[in-house]
Amino acid sequence: MRVGVIEGRAVILAGDQAIDVADASSDRFGPGVAAVLERWGEFARWAEGTDLHGRGAPFDPAALQNPVPAPPQVFAIGLNYAAHAAESQYDVPEFPPVFTKFRSSLADPRGEVEIPGPRTDWEVELVAVIGRHAHRVPEANGWDYVAALTIGQDISERDTQFLASPPQFSLGKSYPGFSPMGPVLVTPEEFPDRDDIELGCEINGELMQKGRTSEMIFSVPQLVAKLSAITPLLPGDIIFTGTPAGVGVGRTPPRFLRDGDVLRSYITGIGELEQRFVVRTESGR
Repeated sequence: MRVGVIEGRAVILAGDQAIDVADASSDRFGPGVAAVLERWGEFARWAEGTDLHGRGAPFDPAALQNPVPAPPQVFAIGLNYAAHAAESQYDVPEFPPVFTKFRSSLADPRGEVEIPGPRTDWEVELVAVIGRHAHRVPEANGWDYVAALTIGQDISERDTQFLASPPQFSLGKSYPGFSPMGPVLVTPEEFPDRDDIELGCEINGELMQKGRTSEMIFSVPQLVAKLSAITPLLPGDIIFTGTPAGVGVGRTPPRFLRDGDVLRSYITGIGELEQRFVVRTESGR
């Protein structure tokens, strides 16, 4: 199942049709996606058992918004690919480094992002969306608590990130527009192998990152288990699961986002994000 948000309302996407969840369920679910995620198990059973044929309307893919605009909690994982840890000059972690991206940085799958500093970087990531209250979940059951997957960009201003000692990851990764997500939520069973999904990004058509989630040091079920062992996970929480190698700061010479750059991020089976970067002047442009 593919779920999106259009004009703030949750929709089920079937081909070129968008089915309004609240209308189709006679207001049993929705209209916002947060209410759907709060009752995800019940909603998924309803959607599976309901004939929704002919209940939708054509939609413009450009109208799709951030599919999880107000998560209760945002978790982000650092150094979750060995090659990225190496390019960042860190050892492979024995426990996932965890930080947050503040909710005000969340953004739609398409849009313009202001570059706040000279070392603004990119990090394409698989994002896992929690669909059930999870506390002390065994790794073997981790996938049972994941409602869906989507794409995220962990855009990072490196000077801010490393301004303090130790680094303050969350601030450097939480400027406005620094956490675009989308374009849709895709349930895990839609993937041929939910543990091995291709992801990557390009700038102005030049490939910068390409990897597979099977390369993650800590898999999605392991992250659910390790996080929930410490703090309960709530329906609608999101987990940015880490980025593969190929970020700007790890290149020789380093490469950072510039005025006019277009960043396209993809995950096979989900879709694409597209951000255009701008530098503002005091007069506005």
